Amino acid sequence: MTFPLNADQTQIQDLVRRIARERVARRADEIDRNAEYPQDMFDLLKELGLFTLPFPERYGGAGSMLSACVAIEELGRVCYNTAYLLLVQWVPFGAILAGGTEEQKERLLPGLAAGELRGAFASTEPQSGSDVARIKTRARRVDGGYRIAGSKIWCTNSHIADFILVAAKIAEEGEAARINLFIVPRGAAGLEIGRKEEKIGARGVPSCPVFLDDVFVPDDGRLGGESPQGFKVVMEAFNQSRPLIGARGVGLAQGAIDHAVDFVQQREAFGRKVSHFQGIRWMLADMQMQTEAARNLVYKAASLVDAGVTGAELAACSAMAKCFASDTAMRVATDAVQLFGASGVSAEYPINRYFRDAKVLQIIEGTNQIQRNIIANSLLGRAPA
Repeated sequence: MTFPLNADQTQIQDLVRRIARERVARRADEIDRNAEYPQDMFDLLKELGLFTLPFPERYGGAGSMLSACVAIEELGRVCYNTAYLLLVQWVPFGAILAGGTEEQKERLLPGLAAGELRGAFASTEPQSGSDVARIKTRARRVDGGYRIAGSKIWCTNSHIADFILVAAKIAEEGEAARINLFIVPRGAAGLEIGRKEEKIGARGVPSCPVFLDDVFVPDDGRLGGESPQGFKVVMEAFNQSRPLIGARGVGLAQGAIDHAVDFVQQREAFGRKVSHFQGIRWMLADMQMQTEAARNLVYKAASLVDAGVTGAELAACSAMAKCFASDTAMRVATDAVQLFGASGVSAEYPINRYFRDAKVLQIIEGTNQIQRNIIANSLLGRAPA
């Protein structure tokens, strides 16, 4: 570890690493194989009080994005899905904290912090993933609130969420349509959650389509109230949380290295341990160098958040962290599978799980192509349409 952690962060790292190895690791393969929501792991994270880690102390958190990245990395090192449970809780928390009214914060944040409430975020649509501006879901003003009609896909956690933050376009009279977020409670009339997607990775935290058939949301269900900047504020807040996605990549890469090192030290070929061959040793050296570089970039981005840095500087660094770390996870996991040989493609060994989860991470939470656009824009400005 070359990036300095303070005493509190080191304590969090030691605690989560021990819990991950002793209580999480043994469940990882089963969670992936059965593709069932790991309620026991959610309860464990709730018991540890990790749901507010990156958020202010008033909600029971440490107020540190770096501390949150450390926790995500240690969990992701043994079980991507358990690490994902933290993130899907943090996304609605962060959105409401950044863009919600005081009433909305008081109503929802304590429950999310305690693990008594679960939320989900629904933005992606069949024709608009990265291109959020083209969403077709609409909210029309009616007496006392709004009626929302449309559909979403890849809504993670929606099958158990107590509420879903739904992105929809609304056009007030005399104004151009703009995107807003609406708090749609579970059980709302006209809300339907579809069957979960069969995913190659991230299998333990289901993602489902969401259908909204004229769903009524009262005025106090519009995130941020009447503020026209609500959605923009939330999107900017997501720049601050992007290092968490990178931390998942670092955890995957380090976990793949852990498995690969153990395997090559036990296996023999041509009368020698596989770990004695120079080609193998160099592969592992490259894997560790790439992972350490990714870790330092992720921790730098998290430290910028903790230092209060915002705007273009943070956006670019966060994009680099997410992109580089997830690409590194994919490269390292691919090489780890190669080191396992035929065993690498066998379901009897866990290394293929790291490979599949890493591929997912390159796509979700902002594709790596979009991250490269953000980085290029910081250097060159936006390209003409």
